[in-house]
Amino acid sequence: MKHGSRSLLTKHSIIMALFIVACIATGNQSRAAEFSFGDGTGKNEACIACHGNQEKVDSKNYINPTSFGHTTHAKFGCTTCHDTIASNHPNGKSVASTTRCDDCHGDIITQYSASIHATKASCSGCHNPHRVFKPGEISAIEMNKQCAGCHDTNKITASHAQWLPQAGVHLGAISCVTCHSKAENYVITIYIAKRADSDPEQKPELASFEELKKRSGSDSIQYLIDRNRDSYISLDELRKFNRDSANQDLYLKAILTPVKPTHSFQTFDNRWDCTFCHASGPEIMQTSYLSFPEQNGTFQQIAVEKGAAMDALHAIPNFYLMGSTRNGLLNKLGLLIIIGGMVMPVGHGFFRFLSRKNRQ
Repeated sequence: MKHGSRSLLTKHSIIMALFIVACIATGNQSRAAEFSFGDGTGKNEACIACHGNQEKVDSKNYINPTSFGHTTHAKFGCTTCHDTIASNHPNGKSVASTTRCDDCHGDIITQYSASIHATKASCSGCHNPHRVFKPGEISAIEMNKQCAGCHDTNKITASHAQWLPQAGVHLGAISCVTCHSKAENYVITIYIAKRADSDPEQKPELASFEELKKRSGSDSIQYLIDRNRDSYISLDELRKFNRDSANQDLYLKAILTPVKPTHSFQTFDNRWDCTFCHASGPEIMQTSYLSFPEQNGTFQQIAVEKGAAMDALHAIPNFYLMGSTRNGLLNKLGLLIIIGGMVMPVGHGFFRFLSRKNRQ
């Protein structure tokens, strides 16, 4: 091939490559425009200007900008779901959305449709689309309050009491979705709660961000417990919090929660069995998180040293999941105690047997 022909071929190759790159870039720009990944100051600014102001809209249409800004829905932008807003809004039609939950959450809708709740409540019956958080970002107390919106707490306690001993105490230490969703992995989630006149175990009230912020001052409220500021909670730090006289009006409330709840809400047969919790092995007892409230309404989880739930006298005095430790050392000690207790009666009987002729 001649040098001129080789140069011409090279030029054509470069031009073709540039053309392909340009097409890809154009396609990406088109896709970026198709999906409105906006932010609070861009895509949502005009909407929040009114809907984030309680003086301009009623309570039904008010959206808390702080809570909404944290959600994935906010990143998509308001008009992604509210895509039929008229130019003369709010004087136009009231229905401003053609987007449905199953447009994005089809797998969850399929799961939920097979549950006993599907005919009783729509998605918005439990989920506010302007305040949607991840499972770890919402407290178990708030989860249970959502259930209590339809299920009367007194009736639920009474129905569980027909088969569950100390039903009120149990229900206060377990999130509803622990037993009524098909989750498999569980942890102990610890919250800072307020001591109230009512039974704190059955009706706990968590300390709010504002209340804890007054105590921490300019510091993060995390450092009320995480004193060495290493973003890890040791058993010693939990004990010091419990013993601090400044915290007499607070206590650590532990609740058994699923790592990832599902939407297959129903009653599962193995949840009737006490061994589901009380002989579940060391995983549940060993894994704990301390959950702090954030200003935007979410909760931040911080890992706790293993064994917090088993340190019932000091770390979490109000919580102990009896029978689930399956600690190998304790099992061996227990066996030695049983054997030691049998030495005297067995030995006594054996020697009486050997000396039976002398007693005749």
